[in-house]
Amino acid sequence: MKRAFDVALAGAGLLISSPLWLVFGVAIKLEDGGPVFYAQPRVGFRGRIFEALKFRSMRANAESGVGAVQAVENDPRVTRIGRFMRRTAMDELPQLWNIFRGDMSFVGPRALRPGEVDTSGTNLIQIDQIPGYAARTAVRPGLTGIAQIYAPRDVPRRQKFRYDRIYVRRQSMWLDLRLILLSFWISFLGTWESRGRKY
Repeated sequence: MKRAFDVALAGAGLLISSPLWLVFGVAIKLEDGGPVFYAQPRVGFRGRIFEALKFRSMRANAESGVGAVQAVENDPRVTRIGRFMRRTAMDELPQLWNIFRGDMSFVGPRALRPGEVDTSGTNLIQIDQIPGYAARTAVRPGLTGIAQIYAPRDVPRRQKFRYDRIYVRRQSMWLDLRLILLSFWISFLGTWESRGRKY
């Protein structure tokens, strides 16, 4: 039932949002002439790697020389149109295609990059060694979820994984619908980049 819901909603979303794809594509090109889309390897269901699509919100080659670095508040790498897209989550519209294909679901744990590390005190730890990592890969990663909505952006992965484990244990259509509606509201408010409460 969840998969059928994902396919139907992603298909409708792709059709309804198609004018926005044109608007954002033109805006990104006009700002710096770089590529419109950005593809990034992510860990999916049962550890399978897939390419997650996004509208590019940072300057071209933002990670060259530094590697994968999580964006921070007022990150200088983020473009002007990128700031708007990130606040409203419009940069993630192309992931509707990932949902339609079956790489992702609308609701689930955030899709992480392979080989990511987290800070534990003064030590760096591989995220796949953090308790809860295996449980969160037992479901498809989501465009939104409990951790994406309720966890502050800057908390360690260990704490975010606790939110993910709650979702894995309690997942239901009612919970999914509630989280999707909250996500629409946060997009309307433009507070996805908020470090604290988003709504």
